[in-house]
Amino acid sequence: MTAETPALDRRRNAYRADLAAETLRGTIAAPRFAAGEARQIVDAAVPLRAAPDAQARWATEVLFGEHVILYEECGGWAWVQLACDGYVGYLPASALSARVLPPTHWVRALGTWLYPMPDFKSPPSLALSMNAAVCVVEMDAAFARLADGRFVPLSHIAERHSFAPDFVALAEGFLGVPYVWGGKTRLGVDCSGLLQLALHASGRSCPRDSDMQLAEVGERLEIGEGLDGLARGDLVFWLGHVGIMLDPARLLHANAHHMAVAAEPLQVAVERIARTGSVIAAVKRLPTGSG
Repeated sequence: MTAETPALDRRRNAYRADLAAETLRGTIAAPRFAAGEARQIVDAAVPLRAAPDAQARWATEVLFGEHVILYEECGGWAWVQLACDGYVGYLPASALSARVLPPTHWVRALGTWLYPMPDFKSPPSLALSMNAAVCVVEMDAAFARLADGRFVPLSHIAERHSFAPDFVALAEGFLGVPYVWGGKTRLGVDCSGLLQLALHASGRSCPRDSDMQLAEVGERLEIGEGLDGLARGDLVFWLGHVGIMLDPARLLHANAHHMAVAAEPLQVAVERIARTGSVIAAVKRLPTGSG
């Protein structure tokens, strides 16, 4: 990479001082390049971190069944890139399987369990959150059998390309879920994670962080000082924060003030956030029917 070449965003480009993805050859300089190997997440959810350190801050969470590209494994840590949004980071190598199965369904419920047999009284073995991916090989009236032999309630999953029609309703289902930086599950979620998981469940692409979402999701609206003209599903951005309009007056957002996913009048949130020195950066609207 020359001095004139802008630095690539390390969050979505796999390169370090000593190693880079083969796809970046010719774009950056690195002593080694790796093509990477396909892997799949086998934990319910695992934090992806910016450094191979259990005390490093979460960058995001990776869900059961997600596909990743493994570039290096060292000291129990795997340096990977996520297939769904391109995010790069470190996670425990024990969370990965070299057996990569094609997902046939996704978890559409807020959460569900995997069972050793098709019986809701049997002891559950693993709790999954919305958007976890599973590979179904057989179904009966109540349960689906997965390729790994476990069972999931049939009513909690949907076919891979059968998406929810209302991303706002999905996000609203997380009301009261604790705020967790980097979180993307019913156990904890942050503002941009809430938007991403809701849009993914509705079949729309969405990057992970709010600055990426501000740049790439939706079309800007011209909104006056009175904040008139907003509609359900509009996205309100501050620098480093995003919320979803439930209706023309109420904002849904995961936030550190409530330490939870909360709904409140937009004007209340605007005034409170303004006291920290931050004002609305943009209001954006998703094109109807975009995927």
